[in-house]
Amino acid sequence: MIKAEGLTKIFGSATAVDSLDFEVPKGELFAFLGPNGSGKSTTIRMLMGLLEPTGGSVEILGEEMRLDKTELKKRISFVPDTPDIIGKLSGREYLNFVAGVYGMQQEEYERELEYFLDFFDLEGRLDTLVENYSHGMRQKLVIIGALMHHPDIVFLDEPTVGLDPKSNRNLKNYLRAYTAAGHTVFLTTHTLSLAEEIADRILIIYQGVARNSGTLDELRAVAGKPDASLEDVFLELTEGG
Repeated sequence: MIKAEGLTKIFGSATAVDSLDFEVPKGELFAFLGPNGSGKSTTIRMLMGLLEPTGGSVEILGEEMRLDKTELKKRISFVPDTPDIIGKLSGREYLNFVAGVYGMQQEEYERELEYFLDFFDLEGRLDTLVENYSHGMRQKLVIIGALMHHPDIVFLDEPTVGLDPKSNRNLKNYLRAYTAAGHTVFLTTHTLSLAEEIADRILIIYQGVARNSGTLDELRAVAGKPDASLEDVFLELTEGG
């Protein structure tokens, strides 16, 4: 579903990502964790075909990902860590635009829109300009745009930042059901309790290099902390405790 082999990105004299090898199968919720500056965002941009690797390769849904793979990119989506949307659009105009980009049929779009407006308590707010939305409302709008066409793979970068507790819980439950239905979720977050709660497997990257990967119990075993939280395990494996 997602396969990286020797994935490398060099900017000038700095190596941001160094020979990453990993696979994420269909139907898995995969957490990609690391400190700030460890290469997570650069990796995601290469996986999505937004940034050309210096070396190595990316395979998405059985195809080599490249900058020009427009049709392949329609089968994936992305929720960035900052919900930047043109403020002079209304929420409805933004979602109409996204639905058009992904070629959604009108009936499907209306059905999904009704579902997600109820899901995120946004009824009656779509015709407001985005510039008047709170951060949390913008985050909800971006998530709806990423999920409503049911992509095979969704990349999520800090998806719960700004969400209220109810929306946070609803999203976690949705993502569990989403992967159970055969979709794949690639999650990056500094909220380690979120990854601990919902991730099937975890890969820790540190200074551009893959440090450890596996289930939480497998990472606990590597860290020598059989009952530790993911936060404690993460700090042990990246900073030596």
